[in-house]
Amino acid sequence: MRSPRALLAELRAPGARPALAVGVLSVLVAASGLRPLTRRWPAALVGSLLSATATEVPRATALVVGAAAADAARRGAWRHAAGRVGLGATAVGVAVLLRLDRRAHDDTEGLTDALRAELGPLELPDRGRVVRRILRAVLARHRYATRRDVAYGPDPANVLDVWRHPALPDDARAPVLLQIHGGAWSSGSKAADAHPLMAAMVGRGWVCVSVDYRLGPAERWPAQIVDVKRALAWTRAHIAEHGGDPDRIAITGGSSGAHLAALAALTPGAWQPGFADADTSVAAAVCLYGIYDLTSDDGSGTLDELLAETMMPTALDEDAHPYVAASPAARVHPGAPPFMVLHGTGDAIVVPAQSAAFVARLRAVSHAPVVHAELAHAQHGFDLAPTARTLAAVRAIAAFLETVVGRGVRGPGGEDAAARPDPALAAAR
Repeated sequence: MRSPRALLAELRAPGARPALAVGVLSVLVAASGLRPLTRRWPAALVGSLLSATATEVPRATALVVGAAAADAARRGAWRHAAGRVGLGATAVGVAVLLRLDRRAHDDTEGLTDALRAELGPLELPDRGRVVRRILRAVLARHRYATRRDVAYGPDPANVLDVWRHPALPDDARAPVLLQIHGGAWSSGSKAADAHPLMAAMVGRGWVCVSVDYRLGPAERWPAQIVDVKRALAWTRAHIAEHGGDPDRIAITGGSSGAHLAALAALTPGAWQPGFADADTSVAAAVCLYGIYDLTSDDGSGTLDELLAETMMPTALDEDAHPYVAASPAARVHPGAPPFMVLHGTGDAIVVPAQSAAFVARLRAVSHAPVVHAELAHAQHGFDLAPTARTLAAVRAIAAFLETVVGRGVRGPGGEDAAARPDPALAAAR
């Protein structure tokens, strides 16, 4: 057994401490990708960010830690036991990260199977050029948000952006996707969420509408769903002016946005003060990593506390009625529109059981298709950046929407008119 002095001397050897530090970090990151370190709020936010480096960008993370370990080895870490332990730990971490990368690429098969199980034989849209798709997502709002901060209601927060391709005719009557951002009902912005999805749909000849709404805790429930309904009413009344079809509107959202999207899809005509006659029905709903039963647990053990702090008018144990009324799971009915529900098994913020229970309820009651897929190890908010997993999910969502709502504007030879390459994107070929 080595003396403490000998161990300390080894740690001071060239490259030993960096090798150990990189090894510990790589194992910690890889482990968080396999299983969330915690789901307790608010620590889960930090855990989610750490996990996301392993689950959403595993190849890049492996390259970074591998390069750091190689530098430590170049400095002589391999000559000492402490350094060799660190290098070995890094090798294990990199192996796990590459496995997670493979699982992320395998999501396409699971998504295709989920679609076919509900909708019959179909193929996901062509993968296209990855660099072009990434650039399209990165540049999306700059290029496609042709109308920004359009007022749809009386409150200053009631503004939306209209996304459309420059080549889309004004009279196109293209299908429409309305996007609701997440942020625990108390934060977030239309400028931040779902750019890869909206960029892809605009490229396929759709019009997209991205919505801001009143946020808690300053604004209490049902302000949030009232605003979503106002945005739907505005879209049906005005989207034809922007090339959209008011009779083909789908809705989507992630996290708390998924909750609002699902609730809106299931309750046309409700929560519409002053515009009760407006048609707020939708043709389909796509919900990602959402909360659908506000009376149940989201994995944190403190969902009721979060809701009472951020937006609900009462505490759950004082009056459960608003929580039940605001739960999409309690609003399911036979006439529900088609749903697509996606959730990552590694979600550190909301347990995938929330989605699974909601899907089971939908399938037991609704007459419409319900597509459900769990993405292996995917993290909360996985779709915010144009990663391999995000692009696979976007292709699956496009296939779902085009099957149940309809295709976008088509150009000569069957090509999507709005998918003709823009100069900036064509340059990336």
